[in-house]
Amino acid sequence: MYQYHTLDNGIRIIFRQTNSIVTHAGVYIGVGSRHEQGSEEGIAHFIEHSIFKGTEHRRSYHIRNRIDGVGGELDAFTTKEETCVYASALSQHLDRCLELFADILFHSTFPVHEIEKEKDVVIEEINLYRDSPSELIFDDFEERYFGTHPLAHNILGSKKNVRHFTPEGLKAFMSTHYTPDRMVISVVGNVEFKRLIHLCEKYFLQYPSSCSKEPLSLTPQPPQPTPQRFNLTTHKHTHQVHMLVGGPAPTLYDNDKTAFTLLNNIIGGPAMNSRLNVAVREREGFCYSIESQYVPFTDAGLFYIYAGVDSGAAERSTQLILSELRSLCQQPLTPQHLHAAQTQLIGQMAITNDSGLNEMQSIGKACLNFEHVDTLDEMNRDILALSPADLQQAAQRYLDPDNLSFLYYV
Repeated sequence: MYQYHTLDNGIRIIFRQTNSIVTHAGVYIGVGSRHEQGSEEGIAHFIEHSIFKGTEHRRSYHIRNRIDGVGGELDAFTTKEETCVYASALSQHLDRCLELFADILFHSTFPVHEIEKEKDVVIEEINLYRDSPSELIFDDFEERYFGTHPLAHNILGSKKNVRHFTPEGLKAFMSTHYTPDRMVISVVGNVEFKRLIHLCEKYFLQYPSSCSKEPLSLTPQPPQPTPQRFNLTTHKHTHQVHMLVGGPAPTLYDNDKTAFTLLNNIIGGPAMNSRLNVAVREREGFCYSIESQYVPFTDAGLFYIYAGVDSGAAERSTQLILSELRSLCQQPLTPQHLHAAQTQLIGQMAITNDSGLNEMQSIGKACLNFEHVDTLDEMNRDILALSPADLQQAAQRYLDPDNLSFLYYV
């Protein structure tokens, strides 16, 4: 189903052929906020903004219009472990998408007048984030949970750091980290694979595998994070109590990852029949929404449960959450309940993957971390192979309330 190729300079290509008139393409780079040091914190996100502001060949206006001008969409994002630049356009315009990716990733000049304006934009993004307790609480939790480990870094960085970024500093960070051996080109669309390889060679093969003097590994491994446990209440003077319960979870490479993905979906996935939605919202009416998230990193994992509740319901909501987690630890699912949960997750994954953009991003990230990207059929097989004992063992390993941390905004 998926086709692979590696250019001579180390850039990997993953591709799936479709019959759609639209092609989705992106470049994943294995660098994020965890790779920053000291005053660099926030620089990966700032670069993600600034690569659209000018290159040796184009001004900001020309970059914006290169894809948008033909009805396409160009965007980018930064996480703790990767950066992605991507575009969606009519299949006939894949050539210009790939050429633009190469231009902004290897020839950005960071014009001073554009960078100074973008600093104001990012600072306003930081202000917006700080005014949103339902979002801020996640970063606050991670900073406390990971302590001094690089995974604690806020992706946006601080206003102080942003104000001090310079074109020279941005270029230096890019030359060290944005190298072909850390890149994956992911494409889902209607193009011949031979033509895709030809275009990638045309625009990307000229760049050496590493521009730095030090050897770069595909997935750098800093010291193992040492999670911190806490139970804290912070006064934010919000109308609701924003609460976050979380703890350790499997890494990207952990054998429990599939079982825990299914557990997370059972606990607080997007469906209305998730255990927490039924227990906290439907039965008690304590919240508008409650959800759980599972975030695996290369060497750590996090599990969250978030809810915004009335101040008088926070204690009872916490009790209900812990009761559901204890139940999964103490009582194995019946075969019928397990089958229903497996069927639900398989259906949700199929719907998500039905979007070419979602699939392009999913396989790009997977290819960045693994040599092989599982197809939907392979993932379904792994889900259906799970037993009630597998889920209970994963629950006992990760969902014990004694291992969880708690953060409340009141």
